[in-house]
Amino acid sequence: MAHATHSGPPVRCLPAGPHALLIELAGLAEVRALHAEIERRRADGWAPSLTDVVPAARTVLLDGVESPEDTERDIRSWVIPAGPALTGPLVQIPCRYDGPDLAEVAAVWGVPPGEVAAIHSAIVHEVAFCGFGPGFAYLSGIGEQRAVPRRASPRTRVPAGSVALAGCYTGIYPWPSPGGWQLIGRTELAVWDPAREPPALLRPGCRVRFVDAGR
Repeated sequence: MAHATHSGPPVRCLPAGPHALLIELAGLAEVRALHAEIERRRADGWAPSLTDVVPAARTVLLDGVESPEDTERDIRSWVIPAGPALTGPLVQIPCRYDGPDLAEVAAVWGVPPGEVAAIHSAIVHEVAFCGFGPGFAYLSGIGEQRAVPRRASPRTRVPAGSVALAGCYTGIYPWPSPGGWQLIGRTELAVWDPAREPPALLRPGCRVRFVDAGR
């Protein structure tokens, strides 16, 4: 598969214990491209000892590498295609867009509050990485042009199922917890269920489409 552009090289590669390597990159686009290339090469037999690949906003952690030095040498020798088109499994999430911060988000976007649902539900989001706690996925999709600041005063309790925005990400709170993201809606779909296998509904690479349940 040909691509016109390629991702930049790792900024730094840091050993994280005797059998792990933390790769620092310029940004999310580079993380996404490297993650895809690693998974492609793993399918062809590269790094058979590798046990886990954990992408984040600007890093990729490789756990279970036999030699961090040899793994770094391999990765720095690659020509990495730009991030592929969104092809992961699609998860549809019903969302009732009635969050208490709709007006604040609408003001940042320069639209009436009633248009936030239409804009957000028209985007195909992607799980960029998971963090904060079990089942919390950072969904890229709204882009830097619609980045939303966190609340000046975090809430002491955000209900489970809250759909929220912060920076250029959408997140869904898996359980009640404190949080400073801007709440735009809520879903009854459980994104974390310990009785399910796997417990997390959303994993890196999944595509996500929010369906306006208020229509």
